[in-house]
Amino acid sequence: MPIVGVDRKAPQALHQQIYDAYRVAILNRSLRAGQRIPSTRTLASDLGISRIPVLNAYAQLLAEGYFESRVGAGTCVSSSLPDQIARADSSLRKPAKARSGPRPISRRSTLLPPMGTAPWMRGWGAFGVSQVAYEHFPFKIWSSLINRHARSMGPKSLDYGDPMGSKELRETIATYLRTARGVRCNAQQIMIVSGSQQALEVTARVLFDPGSHVWVEDPGYRFARDVFLMNGCKLVPVPVDYEGLNVAWGIKRYRKARAAFVSPSHQYPLGATMSASRRLQLLDWAQNSGAWIIEDDYDSEYRYESMPIPSLQGLDSNARVIYIGTFSKVLFPSLRLGYIVIPSDLVDRFMSVRIPMDIGPPDFHQRILTDFIKEGHFSRHIRRMRLLYNERRTTLIECLREELGFAMDIVGGQAGMHVSVTVSKTANDRKIAAQAAEQGLWLLPLSTSYLGDVSRQGFILGFGSTSVKEMPQKVRKFRDLLNST
Repeated sequence: MPIVGVDRKAPQALHQQIYDAYRVAILNRSLRAGQRIPSTRTLASDLGISRIPVLNAYAQLLAEGYFESRVGAGTCVSSSLPDQIARADSSLRKPAKARSGPRPISRRSTLLPPMGTAPWMRGWGAFGVSQVAYEHFPFKIWSSLINRHARSMGPKSLDYGDPMGSKELRETIATYLRTARGVRCNAQQIMIVSGSQQALEVTARVLFDPGSHVWVEDPGYRFARDVFLMNGCKLVPVPVDYEGLNVAWGIKRYRKARAAFVSPSHQYPLGATMSASRRLQLLDWAQNSGAWIIEDDYDSEYRYESMPIPSLQGLDSNARVIYIGTFSKVLFPSLRLGYIVIPSDLVDRFMSVRIPMDIGPPDFHQRILTDFIKEGHFSRHIRRMRLLYNERRTTLIECLREELGFAMDIVGGQAGMHVSVTVSKTANDRKIAAQAAEQGLWLLPLSTSYLGDVSRQGFILGFGSTSVKEMPQKVRKFRDLLNST
């Protein structure tokens, strides 16, 4: 019988040491199935310790099935512990070896490249896309609202909420969208979700079957494409020009697509605003083809050279548009709150798909956000941030023109939190972006946004997290990098 030892000076508790010693002995097969072990009193006496740690260790080993208790026979090693389980469990305490046997995974999980491996996706700082000026967020106001709602919590606050989201927040968002974005909606059509990615996932599960064709902007938003691919869709890349999605090209390429995904107010990444004629053409195609339009309105609040452009959904008289919005850019991404405006006849379908995913959204931050909007903090914050981002945008564009002149084109600077720059077709934007990451510049290669043929090399430059003061030095660093390649 192996001797179980304990060390009173070890950081592990005595009961844990006893448990570990027996477990290893069983896995090593130093103790065999059915073999009797000392009673708790005997072992405690042998070790010179209290019986309590021994009782606790035995209880855990009994609960996990390593020990069994027999009437009249005391405690024994479990007779039902097969050899193959012991061999498998022993891998936890031996160096890892090559695994044998099949390890099946879904085919769709292999459709996407590994995440987080690209150097330009790993950092925070100059030119990082979608990075917000967090230092200008009204923390005191937000903290005050958190404290207010924390103090008013009651038993009902701990229960599941409405799967569509807080009714009060949905009514508040509906009012905001009607007045600020020209969206045709009421609170019953709004579903609160955890950001635009979940909005896309729910929408894709409702609208698409495996093999459904979807128009996507090219270049366009990669993470939307990934959602559609994971739902078995066949993507139809449709080129983008200065008027937005080329609808005529899409009709010619694949008229019978199930849906089109567009960002008409501020196309990502090139920044085009879809013209009125293209919007009407797209709506006409959707109605005649029985197709859907998914409108991603991710940062429309930030427009600098004109008033914000009304939504495409507001022009839709046939309820063909699913409208997606998020608070990630206008507030902060860890809030994880966005929304879908759903055609009335599809609300039940969206509900039935959403509930198995996560039951519904957490309630606490919805209540905080409701007050933040209703008390006017939201609109004041947007006004302040619009001025701040406009200053940073203007400085970035001026610095780029001063340092690089006509060596590159600058596009998409009228709105949003990024601009795109294009460079020579002979350049390798991914290679340059990888080198830039080593110097603390986070350049997102434009070529990664293409699904079809890459017609432009360049970079997407965010300006949300780069101050006016540091912008000139960062642009010079960018210039030096380009000149050295």
